[in-house]
Amino acid sequence: MNEAEIPIDIHAGKLQDWLVSRRIVAKTWHQNVREVRSKISSALTDMPAHDGLVQLLMGAHINYFHCQQIIDILKTTEAESKNVFGRYGSQRMKDWQEILRLYERDSLYLAEAAQILVRNINFEVPGIRKQIKNFEQLAEEADKKIVDLQRSETVVMAEYQTLCKQLGIAGDNVRQELVKKVGELPEMLNKIAASVPALKKAIELYGAFLSNAGCLPVLRHVATTGNTTVYEFLYSEPPLSIEEPPVKFQTDEEPAEDTAGGIDFGDENAGAIDFGGDAGTIDFGGAEEVNLEVGDIDWGAPADEAGGAEIDFSISLEESGIVVESDGNAGGVARGEEAYCMFDSPEYREKFINELLELEAFLRMRLYELSTADKVQILSLTMMDNFPDHDAKSLTEMLSHVDVVYSNLSSAQIQHLHQIKHSPK
Repeated sequence: MNEAEIPIDIHAGKLQDWLVSRRIVAKTWHQNVREVRSKISSALTDMPAHDGLVQLLMGAHINYFHCQQIIDILKTTEAESKNVFGRYGSQRMKDWQEILRLYERDSLYLAEAAQILVRNINFEVPGIRKQIKNFEQLAEEADKKIVDLQRSETVVMAEYQTLCKQLGIAGDNVRQELVKKVGELPEMLNKIAASVPALKKAIELYGAFLSNAGCLPVLRHVATTGNTTVYEFLYSEPPLSIEEPPVKFQTDEEPAEDTAGGIDFGDENAGAIDFGGDAGTIDFGGAEEVNLEVGDIDWGAPADEAGGAEIDFSISLEESGIVVESDGNAGGVARGEEAYCMFDSPEYREKFINELLELEAFLRMRLYELSTADKVQILSLTMMDNFPDHDAKSLTEMLSHVDVVYSNLSSAQIQHLHQIKHSPK
């Protein structure tokens, strides 16, 4: 085996000292590098336009190996200046060839390469390893965050689907589906009102307990006449026409309002009003004296017939053309809040729920009195002794009817649709 091919183990930190001790490079190689650097700076001021050169010189520290690549590129860009002897007449090529010869003199490029190698081993490689470790940590955190976000996305989508299911919509186009669903709200409220007549017995029992037949007026009205308009509840008669306030939903983007300035009256001059005359005194047509004739008023009839005229009271209302309207609210028009049905009106819906809860509290208290151990003593202290026909079974049935009405009216779907319809936004 050739001795030149035998590998030698040299410590990286002592590579430059080894090159100097073996006299491969001169001790003054630092000074020679400065001369090469100055020539490189001068040569960089005159470079041809080439994409490879732009990428090569972009933020790079030019060394011996870069110079070799630059010369290879110049062989293509400066090919026209090559003569028959293989030499180049271009000054650019001559400058870079001179730089390459200076590098190869006394093996200067080896000393610079050793310096670059030591710097990379001591600083660049540990820095890159540290960056790799940081990037790996960031990647792990990003993966964990992706998993957490996917889990959160699943939870949010489940909640979204649950809410859409409560509202009775598919969730593809929420705005349009809600607008369509709000239109079905009156029909849904009428179905709930159909179960209210089952509360008549409980209402009568509570009225007998209070000795007040007019208690729970809203609840009694709905149980008797159904989910009528507020107008009919207030005036005890149905309206001939209903003008319910319109519900406007913005489904598309409305055009922007014109934010122009003030009103243009078409008059550019802001001067005074021209009355068509001078600003002098008013001309009344002359200075002649005005004579006023004083006489009797002509009433259109002779004086002897005026005193004998009589009024004819036998004319009927039809012949006179006078229309007499009926008083009160008969034939009235339900407008505004009075046009809403009882369950649709926010005010009367709340009153209905309050009365329903009041009735529920009464039934629960009565059921507790009947189910307690010391029933005889408690009943003696109440006014319910006069109503022995209502036992625990009948009260439980009444209470179940109340719970059905309350749960249907207070369901999430009804509440959401009611709030959407009456929202001021």
